[in-house]
Amino acid sequence: MRAPSSELPVVLDRVSFKTGETTIIDRLSLTMAPGAPTVIVGPNGSGKTTLLRICMGLIAPTDGGISWGGRQHAAMAHRAIVFQRPVMLRRSVAANVAYALARAGVARRARVAHVDELLARVGLLDLAPRAARRLSGGELQRLALARALARDPELLLLDEPTASLDPASTRRVEEIILMAAKSGIKIVMASHDLGQVRRIAGDVVFLARGALCEQRSADDFLNHPTTSEAAAFLRGDLVI
Repeated sequence: MRAPSSELPVVLDRVSFKTGETTIIDRLSLTMAPGAPTVIVGPNGSGKTTLLRICMGLIAPTDGGISWGGRQHAAMAHRAIVFQRPVMLRRSVAANVAYALARAGVARRARVAHVDELLARVGLLDLAPRAARRLSGGELQRLALARALARDPELLLLDEPTASLDPASTRRVEEIILMAAKSGIKIVMASHDLGQVRRIAGDVVFLARGALCEQRSADDFLNHPTTSEAAAFLRGDLVI
């Protein structure tokens, strides 16, 4: 099990993010602690992707503050993010992972063994010499996870990684995510799939109109929502 994380908890204190006159995240206060995966849900346009980017440190809040393990200006060395549509280098599967390891500071002589270990972890070892851009959608997401894991992250952020995948590919990606969580990596994941929330989430963050409506255990959120917005979302109603 991983030692206590220096990246956690992630604490957002009245964070807002605006572009022009549009408020995307609105005075959001939230704590994400070590433990089971946190899954962020909400209607389209609720701010899920922006929240993940803020948590990664890719964009700064326009108001409020964020800290990682009590530090407001922490390097991103032990954070990683996987987007819904990952972009691969024009190289082999193995070379994409080797590049990620090099960026993470792994010595050249140690990379070959690490590449094989990571590809085996995501079930892609047999495809190591294949051109990365020739992979299927599910294989691409597993390769993206291998590249993220090459950073040895304490915090792994995932932006709807199975949104366009078939059920079999979704299951394989979820298995990797759950194995990462068991190893002590904190998973924070955006999803629109309530079945996936049931399978993965320890707790749920529900956003609407850029604001935090609920943060509760997955079981409580799914079975006993406390806000009208969450109840409508779970029924499949439009939440504006």
